[in-house]
Amino acid sequence: MNFELTEEHKMIRDAARDFAQTELLPGVIERDENQTFPTEQIKKLGELGFMGMMVSPKYGGAGMDTISYILAMEEISKVDASCSVVMSVNNSLVCWGLETFGNEEQKEKYLKPLASGEMIGAFCLSEPEAGSDATSQQTTAIDKGDHYLLNGTKNWITNGSSASVYLVIAQTDLEKGHKGINAFIIEKDMHGFVVGAKENKLGIRGSDTHSLMFTDVKVPKENRIGEDGFGFTFAMKTLSGGRIGIAAQALGIASGAYELALQYSKERKAFGKEISKHQAIAFKLADMATEIEAARLLCLKAAWLKDNGKNYDTLGAMAKVFASETAMKTTVEAVQVHGGYGFVKEYHVERLMRDAKITQIYEGTSEIQRIVISRSCLLYTSPSPRDS
Repeated sequence: MNFELTEEHKMIRDAARDFAQTELLPGVIERDENQTFPTEQIKKLGELGFMGMMVSPKYGGAGMDTISYILAMEEISKVDASCSVVMSVNNSLVCWGLETFGNEEQKEKYLKPLASGEMIGAFCLSEPEAGSDATSQQTTAIDKGDHYLLNGTKNWITNGSSASVYLVIAQTDLEKGHKGINAFIIEKDMHGFVVGAKENKLGIRGSDTHSLMFTDVKVPKENRIGEDGFGFTFAMKTLSGGRIGIAAQALGIASGAYELALQYSKERKAFGKEISKHQAIAFKLADMATEIEAARLLCLKAAWLKDNGKNYDTLGAMAKVFASETAMKTTVEAVQVHGGYGFVKEYHVERLMRDAKITQIYEGTSEIQRIVISRSCLLYTSPSPRDS
């Protein structure tokens, strides 16, 4: 068992860290305040290869492994979680889904510009009446022979207005239940497709979250991903990998808050000495560091399983639930360490606290992750089913 990162891994991590500090940190408070999408920053991420990290060079990607992606996600998320969620959706959901399950024509037409950062993608599963219960899709795609007719509404869609390509999950046969669901590639300029108002969010305010409306949108048959009825399996497998990315985002939010709290505790003095020398603060820092390291190991283990072709569903769920709860707990404590200064925007930790909450909700709530984990525990008698 080797816990050492390769030189390539370290180089990717350091490149992401440098980008976060030089390109993201200046202006991050203003982007959050004004809900400004990080257009220029995302463009530069694409130029550096961070928007298609795991995509084969054959399709314009960087050809990196999942561990590299996790390392980069953590560093970007330490500074700007709004930017990292755009990166996560494009990498984990859109590019991975297309490369794994799309045909050659779809990869040539859509994956190449997505992997290079020339275009941004969105993943459209959630609906007003179908959040955690993904089988209750109300969006329909009726087979009309040479095309499908798409009708319905999707909400909470990251990259809602900035994307050019949308992977939309829709019901094609109600009688077949989840086996009658398909996944489609939708282009932004298709007639009948309307992007709704931008959501005014608690956190990740720089990302653009919208509802999407489809009214008699004609979708060519060649834009269906996989065989007829493959949509639900496509969504679940894609989200399973996406959870590792969100776990890494939560890890980055937590470690970013911890680093700020640690630095502040060494500078701020109370009762004649630095507050880091008071046991009350030192113990908070110790707990933060311990839980962050545990979250990091879960993320890396899940990424390692994915890279080695092993089942990562349970570990991905474990990583997401633990890292997201660590992020929430750590950011709250980081604000506490800062005292009154932690309550103002200038010191960053209040933003990280607001950003942390969504990691417990999107791409499968903490409750859904516990369902996944508990089913795995009950299915296997081995104390460590993740290794099988």
